[in-house]
Amino acid sequence: MSESDQAERPPVSDADMLARFQNSSKRPPCSDTLGMCLSEVEQAARRIRMTFDVPKMFANPTGAVQGGFIAAMMDEAMSTCCIIASNVTMTAPTLEMKTSYLRRLMPGPAWVEARILKWGRSAAFMEADCYDADDRLVARATATALPMPFKRLG
Repeated sequence: MSESDQAERPPVSDADMLARFQNSSKRPPCSDTLGMCLSEVEQAARRIRMTFDVPKMFANPTGAVQGGFIAAMMDEAMSTCCIIASNVTMTAPTLEMKTSYLRRLMPGPAWVEARILKWGRSAAFMEADCYDADDRLVARATATALPMPFKRLG
């Protein structure tokens, strides 16, 4: 998907794309483990929002969610954003990711907004923000990924 492709009208509406993901029977188990639910799709802006029901079992000894789970939530959102941006024809495995933690996240409701900053033939650049139930910014991640044709395993 080149930069010029982004000006084209999406092949399906945002609502149809959202429904496609919400009703999918091929949802990966890791999404369920994270308590993920895709809640918004904005294809023209190459942006999505996911909500998460973060379980208490993700907490560290202080009661806050361990940072690796927060990073996984943001990685999940950025990856899904890439899949949606390509009309489910491409995926973009993460090559590197940097996460900055700004405050504690406690178990319970949280949400992540992910955006594609640039999509090229050999690299995609994304970012994601994680928010707590009170809409306070908890963490920000940036990532570089490798766009490639989408193929399901198994």
